[in-house]
Amino acid sequence: MSETKDQYKLHTFDEVKEQYFVYIHDTKSRQSIEKAYLFACKAHEGQTRKSGEPYIHHLIEVCYILTTLQCGPSTLIAGLLHDTVEDTDVTLEQIKKEFGDDVMNLVDSLTKIQRLKLSHRSEEEFVYEDHRKIFLGMAKDVRVIVIKLADRLHNMRTLSSLSRDRQLVLARETLEVFVPIAHRLGMNSLKSELEDLSLKYLEPEKYEEIVRQVDSKVKNALKSLETFSKKIADDLFKRGIPFELKARVKSIYSIYRKIYKKNHKFEEIFDILALRIITETELNCYEILGIIHATYTPVLGRFKDYIATPKPNMYQSLHTCILDGNGNTFEVQIRTKEMDETAESGIAAHWRYKEGSKYDPKKEQKEIEEKLYWLRDFVNISENKDVDAKEYMSSLSHDIFEANVYVFTPMGKVINLPSGATPLDFAYKIHTGVAEKAVGAIVNNVMVPLNTVLKTGDIVEIKTSKSSPGPNKDWLNIVTTNFAKNHIRKFLAKKNAEFMKDDIIAKGKNSCVEAFKSYNISESEMEKLISSHSVLNNYNVDNVDELYIKVAAKNPTPGAIIDFLNLKRPVQEYLNIEKVTKDHDDSPIYIPGAGKIAITLGNCCTPIPGDEIVGYITKGKGVTIHRKDCPNIANEKKRLIEVFWKDNLKESTYPADLKIECHDRPNLVVEMMQVFAQKKVSVTALNATLHPQTLTTTIAVTIYVSGADALQDTINAISGLKGVYEISRVTH
Repeated sequence: MSETKDQYKLHTFDEVKEQYFVYIHDTKSRQSIEKAYLFACKAHEGQTRKSGEPYIHHLIEVCYILTTLQCGPSTLIAGLLHDTVEDTDVTLEQIKKEFGDDVMNLVDSLTKIQRLKLSHRSEEEFVYEDHRKIFLGMAKDVRVIVIKLADRLHNMRTLSSLSRDRQLVLARETLEVFVPIAHRLGMNSLKSELEDLSLKYLEPEKYEEIVRQVDSKVKNALKSLETFSKKIADDLFKRGIPFELKARVKSIYSIYRKIYKKNHKFEEIFDILALRIITETELNCYEILGIIHATYTPVLGRFKDYIATPKPNMYQSLHTCILDGNGNTFEVQIRTKEMDETAESGIAAHWRYKEGSKYDPKKEQKEIEEKLYWLRDFVNISENKDVDAKEYMSSLSHDIFEANVYVFTPMGKVINLPSGATPLDFAYKIHTGVAEKAVGAIVNNVMVPLNTVLKTGDIVEIKTSKSSPGPNKDWLNIVTTNFAKNHIRKFLAKKNAEFMKDDIIAKGKNSCVEAFKSYNISESEMEKLISSHSVLNNYNVDNVDELYIKVAAKNPTPGAIIDFLNLKRPVQEYLNIEKVTKDHDDSPIYIPGAGKIAITLGNCCTPIPGDEIVGYITKGKGVTIHRKDCPNIANEKKRLIEVFWKDNLKESTYPADLKIECHDRPNLVVEMMQVFAQKKVSVTALNATLHPQTLTTTIAVTIYVSGADALQDTINAISGLKGVYEISRVTH
């Protein structure tokens, strides 16, 4: 049961010493911890908390919580010093000099997390990127998580001194960020208190109602539990089985979840009061289970063996539910002393009697990752910079924190997956190389499709083939984990890029072939010319394909390469330009002294009356009109001529290509079409492309307008639509 503010006792450092003296026997380590306490007292001298008490009390309480978990010397020292660099003049260099590299690294990680000042943010500022930074800081050394959890627990115990808004933000943050990882680390005692305290501030009325109901039920059931316990104790004593009995009351938050999240009535919750039997060996555990089932009626479907199959947070215990014959139902948990310690303090039990002068953080982290196999996924996801913060938190929540299906490899390794996961999700958890060559799966010795939904206890083997084409779009509908989806998307994007690369090379090459033709140079002769070292070096490429890719991007243009090679145009190109005749009276363009020649408006930049323009002489095809800023003629100065729009143009419309960037929202295209209709602008093509990662849309549209003024008027109107943030004319 969670305590109220007045029930929490302020401990002294002497009481902290009493705690760690029980399990830390090295004199040097004991002296270092006391030195850290005195160092923190001096550094924080004069500082107080919101509650008015000296700041050092917070550090003592954090250290006291860590001693209840029996954490080692470096962890206790870092717990005492975790705020010194952030809140005082103390530097990391001083920490290193006084207490060594290990403590300095722990304090450094804690300082980076602390600087986020999450508890001081408004709810609107409580964003995914902050969560990601917290987890990234904690992923490198699990001890950082343990210290941060102890720090958060004491802050939650003293939350009443903060404003209501701050209480809500910090309580919600605790449930969303810190509770899930405490659960995955197996720190059940700490997790339960954090949950109860968060609920107390987020939903105080429901919290108090559950407290009243639990107190009433426990009071009425205690006598029956005592009778039941005595009967079991007598049976075990007669058989000479070592045991210790403890009563356990279900946490308030666990009851809240069953009532309000799983729609149970309070009367339907049978495990509010449980009996915990602690013995010496695993064999004793199963002996005790047999005795209880032989004496009392077990409730069908309520037996769970977490000894043979531990939870991902290392939790081990036998759970059964029995009827005592008097109308009472009790849950019984049976475990060894070591299992009980791990169940309460989780990963913190790993360091007991271990962290000392020969402690190697990297080695221990690796060993922990072997025990907590999900932690490696956590570290990998946290360090993946290619995933945005929102996607990262979604992956963390779904793939790790919500994972509740446990399957096995043929070698017996446990793999945890979220509900609905398939063999393809399993394959990606094993290795991306295995997944990308997957062609089928064997589950419990039966060949099954890759979209089969796995269940706890399944033994899964992936069938692979070197000739497999790899992931396809349909795989995105088969997998459920974000981890797998991300890898499939990356594979498809890379594959698509390879196809696109071939198309881009062909486009660049065709542009060069057409340009060199006007100089009577064949394709084979052209390739000899542009594959020379001088050309490749000039454009900083290693081969002709790379040059073609640059040409496709119009940097350089084929004309620029021709100019670099200093090629001479055929003489006949300059002769008789007027031989190409055409009735040009209807043309909007006037070319001084040109006579009758073919005039074409460039499709690449779609010039319209009012644009600044220039003419480009083409072989046997007259003159093509471009906008002066068209990149296609940027390096073609030798073939450009002066041209003008006629003064008295006949009433007509001209195409203009626009690219409109906007934030995605419903009815955006509909409203845009309404604007075009109001402006009496014809639309001949419209294509909208959604970018899911940024929730933005690119709209490519071709419209017909009378000139530049009409175009600008239309652009102004479209810019006024909600969500539109950029409009530009397109050059092909």
